[in-house]
Amino acid sequence: MGRIIAVSGKGGTGKTTLSSLIISSILDNGGKSVLAVDADPNSTLADALGVKTEDTLSGICEDMLKEKENLPAGMTKDRYLEYKIQQSLVEREGLTLLTMGRPEGPGCYCYANNLLREIVKDLTGSYNFTVIDNEAGMEHLSRKTAREIDVLFIVSDFSIIGVRSAARIYNLATEMGIKLSKSFLIVNKAREKMSFLEKEIEKSGLTLIGSIPFTDEIENLNLQSKALSELPRESDVIKKVDEIVRKTIFQLNDTVNLK
Repeated sequence: MGRIIAVSGKGGTGKTTLSSLIISSILDNGGKSVLAVDADPNSTLADALGVKTEDTLSGICEDMLKEKENLPAGMTKDRYLEYKIQQSLVEREGLTLLTMGRPEGPGCYCYANNLLREIVKDLTGSYNFTVIDNEAGMEHLSRKTAREIDVLFIVSDFSIIGVRSAARIYNLATEMGIKLSKSFLIVNKAREKMSFLEKEIEKSGLTLIGSIPFTDEIENLNLQSKALSELPRESDVIKKVDEIVRKTIFQLNDTVNLK
């Protein structure tokens, strides 16, 4: 059975950056197949991973609503939808990417969310790992896109407000009845010692699993529209993400076949 990893956090914390680095780390450390789900309407995970995507789940849903009376002969709506979704998947070297996109029409968002929930449930069994890059804030968790999560990473920036926001996301997830096997806090863009955050982290109820140092390398790649896979392996950021992945995700894999 595949493992589900979700990454959440308020806007501006570097959530998508960390999602892409976690995905790359899983693949680099022996995870043979990863389903990456870009569940953020502001879809940038493909860019971070260095892959091209054209179709989105939301776009497919909107087309279905517009053309539901003009489907190919002999094909049910569910069968046609499954066909289109399979076409939209982007595959590369052990990685499959599903992009949710931003719904435009009224009522499309709920429809897309319901579809995403069912698709994630159906697809996860085919992959060793599923990594879900959630939208900024708490909205996606409140819609229970994933009802069971093996590892939830909540990303905070290097601030007390960021840690408080992370605590609210964690509390919402538990209040909504989402089954969380493990939950961890990651402090991103750390520039100095963490001592001023210690009391706030303790109050949050979250386990701090690591801090990611601020680096100009990532900023420069973003400015040049380059994929984060171009970060050198000796980068301190890569080393810290690898350490977090090994201490959390790979410790859960007693039943996951990585061969």
